[in-house]
Amino acid sequence: MSAIADSGAVWFPDADLLVRGPDELPDDALRAAGALELSDSEAYAQLSVAWGKVDTTRRERIGAAGELVLVDLLTDASAARVEHVAKASDGYGYDIAVHAQQHSMHIEVKSTVRRSRFTAYLSRNEYETMRRDPAWQLVALRLTPDYEAAAIATVPRPWIAAHVPADCSSYGRWESCRLEVPSEVPVPGIPHLSPVLMANASALLTGSAGWPG
Repeated sequence: MSAIADSGAVWFPDADLLVRGPDELPDDALRAAGALELSDSEAYAQLSVAWGKVDTTRRERIGAAGELVLVDLLTDASAARVEHVAKASDGYGYDIAVHAQQHSMHIEVKSTVRRSRFTAYLSRNEYETMRRDPAWQLVALRLTPDYEAAAIATVPRPWIAAHVPADCSSYGRWESCRLEVPSEVPVPGIPHLSPVLMANASALLTGSAGWPG
């Protein structure tokens, strides 16, 4: 199924939502499976592996770009000290620290280039950091295809807490989860930082630019 991943099929980036079982395989995937003499179940398994590999690589690339974009925006918009802690370690449970006397903030950045959906992958460490750290915020960042900032919003902590998985027993524990965040949930901008933003701060940070639905 790597041929499908490299073919530019318009449905492939959203295969996790559009193809939820062997009976939902698109015609081009079925033709590729037939050429390889794969059953529908085998083709679906191969497609899932191919999509997972491509999606992980893409998320890492977009995530790294988004962190740098937000660091630059925050540095230009505030007199606070902005520290890109994720460059040193991924163990903090957040990516960017904003050091200000009254309004310090620890930002976990989740970036996307999609307009139709916002998916956030949250690690257990990030979630546990949110639970114990009142300065922690999840910031959603939409990027253009050229990795420029297009929209910024904050995902409310109570919404995150209400939608992460639950550990059913002491013998099982989730370590990462995927959150599909509805367009009406994120709050435009980063409201918690408004007291330390300069007058000429980007409308993306202040929230006046909105968040695409």
